[in-house]
Amino acid sequence: MSLDHLVYATPDLEATSAELEGLLGVRAAPGGRHPGFGTRNRLIGLGGRSYLEIVGPDPGQPAPAGARPFGIDGLAAPQLAGWAVAVRDIDAVTARARERGYDPGEPEEMSRRTPEGELLRWRLTPPQRAGHSGLVPFLIDWGGTRHPADGGLAVVDLMSLRAGHPDPEAVRRDLAALDVQLDLDEGPNPGLTALLRGKNGPVTLA
Repeated sequence: MSLDHLVYATPDLEATSAELEGLLGVRAAPGGRHPGFGTRNRLIGLGGRSYLEIVGPDPGQPAPAGARPFGIDGLAAPQLAGWAVAVRDIDAVTARARERGYDPGEPEEMSRRTPEGELLRWRLTPPQRAGHSGLVPFLIDWGGTRHPADGGLAVVDLMSLRAGHPDPEAVRRDLAALDVQLDLDEGPNPGLTALLRGKNGPVTLA
């Protein structure tokens, strides 16, 4: 498994994208809308087949029936809200994790159209089921669709991804069920921290 993307959730997509452009020196590319979820995103490459997803409310959609994902409705400021790892057979990986004592949730189908009209389809485990406040990643399987990082995104370097949690051993057990590793320290509150390096120097997202 490998890092697919980091999720940077925000109450204002355009404002946060502009702020990151000033900090990193690159512009986040438009991603697309998530119909029915009331969100849309912008993307910055992290090298290879990894990217930073900046996701926020989509004023062009009606309010969703339920809450927007990643706690967006309750955010007052941007937050590194979760991360995803790429898998090739999401059903098999999910079953294996359950056998090891961690249930990532039932894989779901999703899709969106790029600004050019291309339809992207993927399957993922529910991000809201990601354990320990999102420190355990959700799973994503792109199948045969084009990966978003293959679309000529502006790229910055991901220098590190770390996490803190009051009970790091509990987090490590669930990470191990997915065969995933994460630098993890004991801390008062659960949280992810990513160190990026762009044209304007290092930037920390948390």
